[in-house]
Amino acid sequence: MPPRRVPRTLVGMATCDVCGNDYWMAFEIRTVTGESHWFDSFECAMEKLAPRCERCNCRIVGHGVEVEGMFYCCAHCARQVTELGNQIRDAVGALPG
Repeated sequence: MPPRRVPRTLVGMATCDVCGNDYWMAFEIRTVTGESHWFDSFECAMEKLAPRCERCNCRIVGHGVEVEGMFYCCAHCARQVTELGNQIRDAVGALPG
């Protein structure tokens, strides 16, 4: 049996924590620290929750690199900032061998 659909008029809307948009399809994200956030898009969720690279300040949306508690978007940025970054090897997209 398919799930029962609730008419939109009965669904409470939530306000996005970033842009303030009231959206009936907003979603909630709970962090490991127990905080609760509401977003109307993944873009807003990334703006609020994704860390920034210590070197170039871009949003780290993928795996990123952590060196001594500092976060970088890639091994290149980590190597530019810290000596320990030289121990990082970029394996994604690298030719084997």
